[in-house]
Amino acid sequence: MSVDAIGLQELIERELVQVTDARVVAHICGLLVEPKLMMRDWAYGEPGQQYPCWTVFEHDASDTTIVYCESGFGPRCPWGLVWSGDEKRKYFPMGMDSGWYPRFLDAYFESFAATELPIWRVFRTDASGTRELLTEEGSWEAAWQQVYARRGADPACRYDCDHSVAYGR
Repeated sequence: MSVDAIGLQELIERELVQVTDARVVAHICGLLVEPKLMMRDWAYGEPGQQYPCWTVFEHDASDTTIVYCESGFGPRCPWGLVWSGDEKRKYFPMGMDSGWYPRFLDAYFESFAATELPIWRVFRTDASGTRELLTEEGSWEAAWQQVYARRGADPACRYDCDHSVAYGR
């Protein structure tokens, strides 16, 4: 399937209607850009190989973007969280497979942009696999401070920081 700018906007809108937190939707909408097509460098093929990628989201503070690409890691994981690139050298890498996701929202919640919102909570998972919510919402930094403190005090359990936003994942 070949996608265009309108199709990409529709894909993102279909995901955003699943988000129940208006703060997250507003934050995402504030960072969405008109989809623009550009070639990005693919490091896993022939030297100089590139694929067309659509930039849909830009976060200047972290110099990152979210792109959509049907080649490379797509179609299984077409949403990439990538560095914005180097205008001077005309180098725009696609990055590694760990930065590519099946859904736009997966890329967003892995981005530095999402850490700007106070939606983060601490969870404990015990040896049986039972996951328990431990904290109210707070900042990314505060949640991670608690995670590290709890991991040190209780190494038998797993402690994680996760967002508190409900969406169909």
